[in-house]
Amino acid sequence: MQYRTIGDVPVSAIGLGAMPMSIEGRPDRDRSVATIHAALDAGVTFIDTADAYHRDAGEVGHNEELIAEALAAHPSGSDVLVATKAGHLRPGDGSWVVDGRPEYLKEAARASARRLGVEAIGLHQFHRPDPDVPYAESVGALAELLDEGVIAMAGISNATVEQIDEANDVLGGRLASVQNQFSPAFLSSRPELEHCARLGIAFLPWSPFGGIRRAGELGTDHDVLQKLADERGVSPHRVLLAWHLQLSPVVVPIPGASRPESAVDSAAAADLQLSAEEIAAIDAALV
Repeated sequence: MQYRTIGDVPVSAIGLGAMPMSIEGRPDRDRSVATIHAALDAGVTFIDTADAYHRDAGEVGHNEELIAEALAAHPSGSDVLVATKAGHLRPGDGSWVVDGRPEYLKEAARASARRLGVEAIGLHQFHRPDPDVPYAESVGALAELLDEGVIAMAGISNATVEQIDEANDVLGGRLASVQNQFSPAFLSSRPELEHCARLGIAFLPWSPFGGIRRAGELGTDHDVLQKLADERGVSPHRVLLAWHLQLSPVVVPIPGASRPESAVDSAAAADLQLSAEEIAAIDAALV
């Protein structure tokens, strides 16, 4: 397993996106725990979650509690860096709303720490900008949480290049990560990825397969991925994650999973080295 760093913490080059275990179509709790354990057994040491990863009203933090349960029952659970987020809410009716008020973000972080069963959250990220709250004020809440020891590292999500710079300035150079959507279906975050690479800030692509619906059609939608997968005897998903990793040393993809087999397959991408010709073929097909 390759390792990368978020802040100064070494993590597996491939993380685990736990969101599918808590939203619509989620598996039962036993399979979810088995999926997390399979990822850990495969060498994964980084898991992504958020307080908003739940399905129904009244179950805020469902995914955080699930992860805490799974980690407590695994011998290497204490070695895992868990990243959570706040500021993007699901009322329980399928919609999403944002809340970037500093007082809310600080309250939400403390609630997440309780659900995760930790004194300090390893990585806490501002989930999505709130157009009704100045960005610097929202990020300022993360700075306060850092100073108070409620969180160990701070990050942002769904951010522009300008917001990356603003956040890093507000945090006094302590911005550890940027979590943006990035996949063959969504390449518009490449400027943010490249900016993070210049600054040495971890870039965490969410939905690297293009989302739950597109993941199953990855090889069909992109012939080059299926061709290379067939030649290598692996899945097109593994090929795509290996391509992500070779974009920059700061990239740590967080593919979602709800089955142990998917988590194990994704983790194996960390050990798949693509040739320059294979990378060029993928680049040419995706641009």
